Amino acid sequence: MKYSTSPTPSLNNYPRSTSPLPAPANYQPTTASAAVKRYKYIRRLFKFNQMDFEVCCLANGVSVCLTTENTKSQFARDDPAFLVLLSVWLFLSSICLGLAMGLTTGKVALFVLFVVFVDFIGAGILVSTFFWYVSNTYLRRDPDGPDVEWGYAFDVHINAFFRHSRCYTSSKYQNPSAFLDILFRDGFLSCLVSNTFWLASIIYYLYITFLGYSNLPMLQNARVFLLPLPILFLTYLATLAMGWNLSEMLVYFYMMRVLH
Repeated sequence: MKYSTSPTPSLNNYPRSTSPLPAPANYQPTTASAAVKRYKYIRRLFKFNQMDFEVCCLANGVSVCLTTENTKSQFARDDPAFLVLLSVWLFLSSICLGLAMGLTTGKVALFVLFVVFVDFIGAGILVSTFFWYVSNTYLRRDPDGPDVEWGYAFDVHINAFFRHSRCYTSSKYQNPSAFLDILFRDGFLSCLVSNTFWLASIIYYLYITFLGYSNLPMLQNARVFLLPLPILFLTYLATLAMGWNLSEMLVYFYMMRVLH
């Protein structure tokens, strides 16, 4: 089923009691098309002077989306500042990890490209599209009402990915050599620490995703985004029983990808 970009949530359908701001002066009953929104977003990627990095750093994702809905009649961010900041953070942290892995300069550059454009942006587009489809197909209160903007789904992914990666990589990138030394030690303790980091970070990702979609008034039963948790925990126990160190497997995967 094909979905058009959602008309902006109408002021008549959803209360604006959360904001003292009046409706935008140029407010229209329907929003711009998806193509127009996409064009404006991409154009702003190359205009750093128009990005509000201060608000991006100080505000959390939910509050930014609420403010955007209240002032610009859409839930998705129209400012790519957070995407740019997160890409820069991944760029720098990937360089540190690549050097700790002993890669050459050319391989480090290739590794950085994989992390930023494939693992973050490319995979993010796929995951966001999947969640966007699920929420529009199964979770809308009114099938004839407004739907979820794809841009909002991507915003939720960025917020969840940032917290997921921060939870997992905080110690890894602060001291990558020591972290890798722990990873490659044999024994159950190393596997337990590694896989527990993965479990916590993925749970955090799913929880932030749940919060993002439960914030939308046109959706119901957003708890479905937490359904993978029991399966996730059973998988975690299975990896411990098998002695599979997920972080070690990931490092080997990256090395094989950039070396071959």
